[in-house]
Amino acid sequence: MRTGSRDEAPEQAGLSHFLEHLLFKGTDRFSSLDIDETFDAMGAEVNAGTSKETTTVYARFLDRHLDDAFEVMADMVLRPTYPDIDSERQVVIEEIAMYEDEPSDKVHDVLADAVFGDHPLGRPVIGRAEVIHNVPVPDIAAYRDRHYVSSNLVVSAAGSIDHARLVALVAGALDDRVAKPAPSMPNGVAVPADPRLAFYAKDTEQYHLALGAPGLSRADERRFTLRVLDTILGGSTSSRLFQEVREKRGLAYAVYSFASSFIDSGEIGLYVGTRPENVAEAMSVIGAELRRVAAEGVTAEELERARENLKGRTTLAMESTLARMNRLGSSLITGVPLLSLDEILAEVDAVTLDGVQLLAGELFDPARMSAAGVGADEDTFRKAVGEVNPALVAG
Repeated sequence: MRTGSRDEAPEQAGLSHFLEHLLFKGTDRFSSLDIDETFDAMGAEVNAGTSKETTTVYARFLDRHLDDAFEVMADMVLRPTYPDIDSERQVVIEEIAMYEDEPSDKVHDVLADAVFGDHPLGRPVIGRAEVIHNVPVPDIAAYRDRHYVSSNLVVSAAGSIDHARLVALVAGALDDRVAKPAPSMPNGVAVPADPRLAFYAKDTEQYHLALGAPGLSRADERRFTLRVLDTILGGSTSSRLFQEVREKRGLAYAVYSFASSFIDSGEIGLYVGTRPENVAEAMSVIGAELRRVAAEGVTAEELERARENLKGRTTLAMESTLARMNRLGSSLITGVPLLSLDEILAEVDAVTLDGVQLLAGELFDPARMSAAGVGADEDTFRKAVGEVNPALVAG
């Protein structure tokens, strides 16, 4: 479904994720126990996930179980009845509490708030406990009825599949439903004009810090260049950040860069988790590497290694039917051109040194980066950020 947390109003924060949970609680035909026992009897995997722009329900099973698995999944998605809602409220509230106790996860939401401000992309997908505790069933049903329509839904499959049979199953599942137009696309992204600081005080053994800024949209032609740049900067064990922060100096166990893409925007950033006495040095090293890659670009050897790394990982990922299914579905639901493996590899091979340097200077300039931290003392965090972007903490 092309719906996620960015489709929610502030008073609905977490509704997409909560609804994902409720799909497994039962329909008129299948109780929650029926759903569990059906997939267990197949030896199947069934699960779901919510992101900022999509909600996915998926299953993996032997091909002979297609009809039965699809029948149950279609009923879950199209005809939920929301039984046992109060017990599931508590489950999700516990999940939120568990998430809050994971500072290495929490800091990414703190960073999103700094980068995107009041825009829905700046809110956590998991939502707020007070919303989950209080949202009435009619509001949940109204949200589902608006977003879970056939024009807003993609069915994707990979593996030993008979395409014509799958099409027939989908047509049969939808034949009694009145077609409705898909909801309009969410509002465009208007990020804060200047980078911002955000800190979440929590008594932890480590400080968890992240730097980030707006990135590229899903359809941006430079997305392959960004994937190469991310691999060189912090996306592999031979990357600059991993080598300089972890291998050479032993300042952190976890340090990496990342890039996320949305329909009309994106986010780039990096993360490091380290003890209080190492925070300033780790951020100083990171700041130096960011300035170096933005000013000087990368070497031909780094470019070649990153391209081969990406081509290998992409090709190996195609051996997973789950990865193939996700790639097909996400491309169709977000309107991004669906490229063949050969086309993807050709795009990676076409990435140039000049292209990487231009993009590094545009996206990874420390002066445009917001900073987020989770830890015990905000002053320690601010001093560390000053090693990367002094203007961000000035005054």
